[in-house]
Amino acid sequence: MELSLYKHIEKHFLPELPDGQEAIITDTKLVVNVLKSLCIEMDERYDKLKDAEVRNIKEYNKKIEHGQLDATIHKRIPYIILVIDELADLMMTAGKEVEMPIARLAQLARAIGIHLIVATQRPSVNIITGVIKANFPARIAFKVSSKVDSRTILDGGGADQLIGRGDMLFSRGNDIISLQCPFLDTDEIDRITDHIKHQPYPEPYRLELIPEEGEEGGGADFDSGDMDAMFDDAARMVVRTQQGSTSMLQRRMNLGYNRAGRLMDQLEQAGIVGENLGSKPREVLIPDDVSLEHLLKKLRQ
Repeated sequence: MELSLYKHIEKHFLPELPDGQEAIITDTKLVVNVLKSLCIEMDERYDKLKDAEVRNIKEYNKKIEHGQLDATIHKRIPYIILVIDELADLMMTAGKEVEMPIARLAQLARAIGIHLIVATQRPSVNIITGVIKANFPARIAFKVSSKVDSRTILDGGGADQLIGRGDMLFSRGNDIISLQCPFLDTDEIDRITDHIKHQPYPEPYRLELIPEEGEEGGGADFDSGDMDAMFDDAARMVVRTQQGSTSMLQRRMNLGYNRAGRLMDQLEQAGIVGENLGSKPREVLIPDDVSLEHLLKKLRQ
């Protein structure tokens, strides 16, 4: 709820979500979808870096500025910072569904400009799990009630001896630094956001959300009458590349995520690709173009 104070700067700094949904999210189901969507975004960005033959987002954007990449394919990539307030509530309601996407983003997404800030008032081991903890090298601890909580956050004591009122410890690697955090009250935040919201803003960055499992009708029997107009092209692309990836369809066929997801569901129903494997590409079940054309002809009979 505290992050709702920043809703006035949504068009300036927050991504645009489909169907007019606010980018400050309180619905747990939507949080899971956003995390999965950011994992897809991460994979797509790595594909772009691979095509551009660079190692990170800075080198990629620098090549674009110098006109060394095709402007019709490559666009400047903005940084994304994901802020999660009260991880404990999220872990209690979603558990493993959020733990793995958070860990994946934390360990892989820095190079392509996606960063995470995760906060909780309950630094217990069932909230800050080993998987999450191992992938957050930079940690901040305010005053905590016990040495156990201090060790959970910092891998050492000290946070239990802080005096409060913004006194904090910052840990990165083996170094622990003592800092003083400033306090911003609600009136000051309102003044800052009010000042920003009257400024012109650029075109918002759109983040496509992954629909909930079953939402697109993935379990229904295959019906050639409901086949997407680009089904044949998508099937040939998947078989030719032997990549059962929604992000690949998006990139090579210039599609939005929802349509690419529907196409992938239809390809699964037709027996061209295997079942969803999470972040991994699906198995392509058709070995060559000849077998595919035979199958497409059979589907239309």
